Order: sequence, then structure tokens, then C-alpha cells
Amino acid sequence: MTVAAAIESPMAGTATRSGASRIARIEILHDMREAETIWRGLEYPPQFATPYQRFDFQAAWLRHVGEQESLRPFIVVAYDADDQPLMLLPLAVAHENGMRIARFLGGKHVTFNMALWRRDFATAACKADLDVVMRTIGEHSDNIDVLALMRQPQRWGELPNPMALLPHQTSINECPLMKIVAGATPAERISNSFRRRLKGKERKLQALPGYRYYVATEDADIKRLLDAFFTVKPLRMAEQKLPNVFADSGIEGFIREACLAPLAAGGHAIDIHALECDDEMVAIYAGVSDGARFSMMFNTYTMSGNARYSPGLILMRDIVDSYAERGYTSIDLGIGADEYKRLFCKDDEPIFDSFLPVSTRGKVAATVMSSVSHAKRLVKQTPALMQMAQMLRGVLHR
Repeated sequence: MTVAAAIESPMAGTATRSGASRIARIEILHDMREAETIWRGLEYPPQFATPYQRFDFQAAWLRHVGEQESLRPFIVVAYDADDQPLMLLPLAVAHENGMRIARFLGGKHVTFNMALWRRDFATAACKADLDVVMRTIGEHSDNIDVLALMRQPQRWGELPNPMALLPHQTSINECPLMKIVAGATPAERISNSFRRRLKGKERKLQALPGYRYYVATEDADIKRLLDAFFTVKPLRMAEQKLPNVFADSGIEGFIREACLAPLAAGGHAIDIHALECDDEMVAIYAGVSDGARFSMMFNTYTMSGNARYSPGLILMRDIVDSYAERGYTSIDLGIGADEYKRLFCKDDEPIFDSFLPVSTRGKVAATVMSSVSHAKRLVKQTPALMQMAQMLRGVLHR
């Protein structure tokens, strides 16, 4: 990695003096280690960020996946007139079809992408601030052609995402969301009839020696559960005629490192919830959390006969109740419209993509990327087209 490149936007001073922007200076870093102190200072409340953008999570992904793909970190840090960081935009640059495309770090295993913001700046950020950032990126020597900033939440917690001030479009997929109302009864979260059905199934599992629900905190438990996951998940995906995205180069190493990375605030960069008995892993759900939202990343359940007792749904019930008791306000189950998600989630998290041309030649590429994304969303939203796509996918993976 190259030494960090610090540049002063020629418009920054003018914008600050006019009162249109609080940004006085922008720095572009190509090494995560040089950004670490600033990054960690922006990743926890009261600042404004998602848990997917925590340093430990992103560093693990870059080490195991990004570097194998020859991605070059492109970390944008904006400062105010007192040289205090206002926001950090965690990107990486890749060569794609002759273009230099900058995307969020974290790849397709991240549900939500967002910059990390100082809270007071996020609440007041305006289009002029983002124009300064965009202009500086365009003037940088890396000669980026397009910013492909995908899967950004319209809001996170109480605040709107300032990046929505830039041109954007609805993302291809939706993300099912469960809102948890403070003081709601268990039956208001999950109906009594559904709870009774799950309780009846769980009686069969409770007869298993050592049956329990827990969140893995010890390294030995985390490693054992991940061993089970990486054994069972490929079988489940093959059964569904789906490609095994967890077999992609570096993904297993990234997940293992992130699940074992302890956070200063407690827990791990990825937490694992499990139903387990003495003989086997019964079900696993893993995701990230920030004190208000649990966001699921991956899951699977046993291949044994115990699968007929709906262990995944039972584990999801336990997770919902656990986080509700801790005062969480929402749970999302990741991108996709799987039927089981709708048993818990009655809403969707609005997500958007921005394909922003930075160079002259990037204008055509951004238009093409936007059009392809629109077409994919149309297929997803049209049952007949989606059925055709699923049939084709099944044929291709036989």
C-alpha cells in the first residue's frame, strides 16, 4: 500500500468561508492503518455509523478478500476548520472493464454500506458538503471514473443518511425489517399462535441432551460453530440449487477472523447465536449489532432429522426476544425476500444505490451500471420474470 496522500480541495476554503460547507480539508488515505485512530473514533455512538463499517470488520475483509482481488483502499476523510474529522468514507478502487471503479469496502457480504459521520455533522450536512467531497475525489491522482455506492440505507436509527442528497435509485433487493416497539408484549412482537406452534416443535428439541440457546463468547465455541457452519452451509445451498458464495476466495478466512475479533464495547465484530445440543449444531444465525439494531449476515441449520422441527424459526424467536429485552429497536434479516423472513418482518428497510460519474468517460459507465441495476430490480419485482430467472439458475447449477 502506498503512503497516504493528503490533498486540500481548492473549493474547500471558499465553501467554508461562504458558510455553504463546514469541510475545510479532505485527506485521501490508501492504508487502513493510517486511518485507524480516526476510524475508531467515528464508529461508536454518539457518532453515526452502521456496525458493518467498524474497523475490525472492514480490516478483516480487506486482508482476506480485498487484497486478493487487488483492491486499493481509497479512504476519504473530511475535516472541519479545527482539523477535527467530520466523516470517513471507506472505499476501495478496482479496475473493471477498463474503468477505475470505487466501491464500499466489505463486498457483497455487507447488507448496508454507509460513511462514518460525526453526529453533529451528519444532522446538518448539506449538498454543498457532498459536492466538496465529490469534487476532491474527481481531482485526485487516482483518476477514478465511477463511484458505485450500493446498498445504502435511507436512514440509520434516528437520522437520515446524508449520502441520499446525491443522485440515487432504489436498490435491486429489499431488506426485511422488524421494528421493536419499546414496552411491547412478546405477543405483539410475535403472535401467541405462532409462539405456540414453535413451542410445540421445540419440545422435541428440548429432549436432546444439552439442548440450549446461547450467544457464543468463547473462542472454542465460536470455532466449533463455524466449523459446523462451513460444513453444513454448502450442503444446504446445493440442496436449494444456489451457488455457494461462502466458497469464494478469502470469505471463510474473513468470517472466521471477524467472528473472533473482540470489540471494545463488548461482543465481537460478528456475533453468533446458536441452538446446540451435545451431539450437533442445530441452528446458527450470525450478524452485527450496535446497541439498537441487530442485522443478520448468515445462517444455516442441521442436516439431521432435527431439521423438521423448524430450528431456524425457533432460534429467530429467541433472538427477537433477547434483543427486545435489551432495549433494541429493530432487527433486519438481510437482503432478500425469503418466506421465513416475512414471518417476523412486516416492514422493509429502504435502500438506495448511487452510480456517480467522476470522470468524463465514467458518465457512460455510470449510466450503464444504473440501467443494469434498474433491469435487475424489474426482474425481482415481476413474479413471471423472477420465476423464469430461477428456472434458468436451476438449469445452470445442475
